[in-house]
Amino acid sequence: MVKENRKKISLARPAAYQIKVPGELDEMWSDWAGEMTVTVGSNGDGLPYSTLIGTFDQAALQGLLRRLYSMGLPLISVNCLEVK
Repeated sequence: MVKENRKKISLARPAAYQIKVPGELDEMWSDWAGEMTVTVGSNGDGLPYSTLIGTFDQAALQGLLRRLYSMGLPLISVNCLEVK
């Protein structure tokens, strides 16, 4: 029997996340969180949205989400892509 070595999400273990918010965020967001990438796309209705992808532990993720909230940006989605 082969035992799977699956990494579980935890408070201390970093994970890669994809976060989508409405509007256009500029590249300064990449600098704010280190190795985070920011891309801008648009929905079928032509409205822009920004996608942020980066690796964070839970504390850093909460800080980023609080910052987006303080700017009045609602979340479209938050997805865990990979546990490191």
